[in-house]
Amino acid sequence: MQHSRNSMARRKTESTTQILSTLKAASSAMSHQMIQEELDIEVDRATIYRVLNRFCEDGMVHRVIGENGKQYFALCEGCEKENHSHNHFHFRCKNCGKVECLSREIEIKLPAGYVAQNFNGLISGVCAQCA
Repeated sequence: MQHSRNSMARRKTESTTQILSTLKAASSAMSHQMIQEELDIEVDRATIYRVLNRFCEDGMVHRVIGENGKQYFALCEGCEKENHSHNHFHFRCKNCGKVECLSREIEIKLPAGYVAQNFNGLISGVCAQCA
């Protein structure tokens, strides 16, 4: 997993530890509200966003933007220092609200002269459990 230089110098707080534990225990991406509801301690909204943004900067978590603009956060799994990639689709079920990473990476062919560095896509519909 790729981490910025700052990640090692960051102070571990109880809120940081609990937010990370909540993401690790999750079976899918979680919104800020979902994370806040799972915490055993009282953590204000701004602190949760600050911690989640730091996790994104450090390459521990990636952000998924829903079609409604709502942000979801998923723990990076299988990312290596040399091959840290978020170039995959996510799926949001309109029935149960679950947001999950689809494991298959895609390749996008751009016009000549364009160089893609990152891609993040969302597909919404009905998941296999709700279908």
